[in-house]
Amino acid sequence: MTVTEDPFVAHRSLLFTVAYEMLGSAADAEDVVQETWLRWAAVDGATRDRVRDPRAYLVRIVTRLALNRLRTVARRREEYVGSWLPEPLLTSPDVAEDIELAESVSIAMLTVLETLTPAERAVFVLREVFETPYEEIADALGKSPAAVRQIARRARDRVAGRRPRTRVDRAQRDRAVERFLAAVATGDLQALLEVLAPDVVVVADGGGVAQAVRRPVAGAKKVAHLFRAGLKRAGAGLTVRPIWLNGAPAARIDVAGEPVAAVSLAVEDGRITRIYLMRNPGKMTGLASEARLARSPGGGG
Repeated sequence: MTVTEDPFVAHRSLLFTVAYEMLGSAADAEDVVQETWLRWAAVDGATRDRVRDPRAYLVRIVTRLALNRLRTVARRREEYVGSWLPEPLLTSPDVAEDIELAESVSIAMLTVLETLTPAERAVFVLREVFETPYEEIADALGKSPAAVRQIARRARDRVAGRRPRTRVDRAQRDRAVERFLAAVATGDLQALLEVLAPDVVVVADGGGVAQAVRRPVAGAKKVAHLFRAGLKRAGAGLTVRPIWLNGAPAARIDVAGEPVAAVSLAVEDGRITRIYLMRNPGKMTGLASEARLARSPGGGG
């Protein structure tokens, strides 16, 4: 950070990443970051001069705002039509170089974090991903350090049993994704069956707006036929192209040049084990431009 650079500008990517991991929504995260900026801009110069750690100060603001937003959206998600999935982010391949960051923002991990309470999610994200000291987390949440440590242990235990296996062989993963995309693009049912694990599961999010199965579908044959039927309904003008979503290779499906689906994949032993199919058009805004993510000041994808 240069001498004249505003702390908010220097930490913006970090603040967005914190908000996004807490909320699973790029739109909500942007709103929180914007509100954080407004609060920071309202701080007079004398008060800013007394802020010894601007990063901690800003993270505290964004955490409190995100926590308030999370409590509000949690109620809405209980009434959501079908499965709720995080809003995908278009990222550069560079994000994958930070293994910890890529794992923490993966669709699989964000889906697991949905099982936590708002307080558990905030503590888990700040402690496990950003290695924030317990005292700072306690200050942000208005709790004692001892209470935060208890919440952290509880959150870790809940995540441990559901944590996705993301640290797989990259070449193997990339090849599996490539085979999957080729099979989907050509409608080759046999090729699709060969790249899907026998117990593969697809979770789709249409939000009651776009057509999508409302419950997870399991089994290679069922999943393959589901994709084939969907592609047939789409008809002419359909294109499937590789992109990077949330730090991992994924796919974007367009019809007549407009995005109709984003597909995130989990791979184990060279085969697709889980498919996250985002179809809600309200969640396609994150595909417009690459998101800048960071776990530290000045970092990012």
